[in-house]
Amino acid sequence: MAKKTSIELYSEILDELHSEERKPVYFFYGDEEFFLDKLQEAVEELIPEDQKDFNFDLLYGRDVSPEKVLSIIRSYPMMADQRIVILRNFSELKSYAATDEGYEGEVNDLIPYLEQPNPTTLFVCIDTQKPSGRSKIGKAFKKHAGFHEFEEVPDYRLPDWIIAWARDQHGKKIAPPAAQMLSQYVGNNLKLLSTEIDKVCTFMDTSETIKESHIKKVIGLYREYSVFELKDAVIERNLEEALFIAEQMLQHSKANTGEIIRSVGFFYNVFSNIWQIRRLAGQGSSKQQVQNTLGISNNWYFNKLWEDASAFKLAEMPRIFEALLDADRASKGFTKMDPPTIFLLLIKRIIS
Repeated sequence: MAKKTSIELYSEILDELHSEERKPVYFFYGDEEFFLDKLQEAVEELIPEDQKDFNFDLLYGRDVSPEKVLSIIRSYPMMADQRIVILRNFSELKSYAATDEGYEGEVNDLIPYLEQPNPTTLFVCIDTQKPSGRSKIGKAFKKHAGFHEFEEVPDYRLPDWIIAWARDQHGKKIAPPAAQMLSQYVGNNLKLLSTEIDKVCTFMDTSETIKESHIKKVIGLYREYSVFELKDAVIERNLEEALFIAEQMLQHSKANTGEIIRSVGFFYNVFSNIWQIRRLAGQGSSKQQVQNTLGISNNWYFNKLWEDASAFKLAEMPRIFEALLDADRASKGFTKMDPPTIFLLLIKRIIS
């Protein structure tokens, strides 16, 4: 069975938190902080506002001792059915030695609680790091709690996520080409992506499907040439057209260095997708098998990726990624070349 993506895991846990299957203890961790923050919001919403003063605690590992945490999570709710305790930055919860004020506990003191938690308390720990799998506390969380990792969402899954997020959060429909445009321009920072989705869905007061023209208008891409036209020229291996578009982009840019940095990030996402497809196809996978492996449900988007990937060979990927890395370093000051030269040289190296 394929490992669940963070997108699928997030949806399942939201359902679980509102069901009878909810566990008394959870530990959420990983690199994708967007989902960690959203899960914190979802947990906080489980308790009514008028009960929060006495039955809700948001703690931070650096500010509390293990003994203090235990005291709170063992307490029973006041004039309510449950209490909720969220502990952020669990890894900063240190072991305390005995002091003049008494013993303040150590992290492993939580283990007996995990083995027999307070049934009226929902205890949720959140951190970008997970406890060591070799530590006693790490083993206890994994055995007794809902223990879930949220990894970064792969670039090729972003358009599907954008479409689903706009539908679920705003009741809006985004066309696949528009979702692809937004994912390629913004990248895989879900916090920024959700902000751009919010902007598009809020400012485009329309019941019609959100299209590429709407995306361009809202996120400031309304100019004759942008990185999307440049991408089409690069995929077609049209060097003359690509260089012309790149020059036009620089002429209309307020900051050439920023334009280059954004473009490098954009093309890194593009060629990461191409590399994935060429790698899987090179291993003998059929087109349908590649689509299933990547978990891309939208046929339009996958067919576009497949078409783009057909313009390049797997053997070309190291050269292209090297060109992108060189351009990134150069744009950040590791060269004496001026920005236009860096940009035009990058285009030549990708196409040649």
